[in-house]
Amino acid sequence: MTGFGLRLAEAKARRGPLCLGIDPHPELLRGWDLATTADGLAAFCDICVRAFADFAVVKPQVAFFESYGAAGFAVLERTIAELRAADVLVLADAKRGDIGATMSAYATAWVGDSPLAADAVTASPYLGFGSLRPLLEVAAAHGRGVFVLAATSNPEGAAVQNAAADGRSVAQLVVDQVGAANEAAGPGPGSIGVVVGATAPQAPDLSAFTGPVLV
Repeated sequence: MTGFGLRLAEAKARRGPLCLGIDPHPELLRGWDLATTADGLAAFCDICVRAFADFAVVKPQVAFFESYGAAGFAVLERTIAELRAADVLVLADAKRGDIGATMSAYATAWVGDSPLAADAVTASPYLGFGSLRPLLEVAAAHGRGVFVLAATSNPEGAAVQNAAADGRSVAQLVVDQVGAANEAAGPGPGSIGVVVGATAPQAPDLSAFTGPVLV
């Protein structure tokens, strides 16, 4: 089984490094003269799938699908399937974070055997990096990836992410923990990435980081 890190590296070499977002918030649907319904959501996603078919990675924002309930999840399932059929890697921007059995259930949903499963998912480490273990294990077993929030652009995040922990910022600690997990997984491109906001006030040092970075 080819790991996500290698598949991502190959996709970037063929199609470039851009990760395009599908963020169907109601204002955007209205701006495109689409109804703010599951049907409008589906029409929006159909346009995006056709437009994004030649890019390496597409990142659907899960919350905008969740807001339409079961019908929204059905649109998301179809969108993920159509993008993957076009050989596009799908990063589900779900930002999941929990512990134990609940995190295991999230893992099955997003990187395991599930109609929702994407090539990778975003996750929050702020219940402790160890809480991500079920997600990381299921992702590795299925050749999928995880992008861990490290330093985000929202100003509210700085109070936690820039706080000192063990002589470094919490964000830097997250980066270092992800790097260690990639190294423990063996040689080759890492399958666990970090999210670093483009306007994060104090970006962590990524010079020694061994995985993908989502900016």
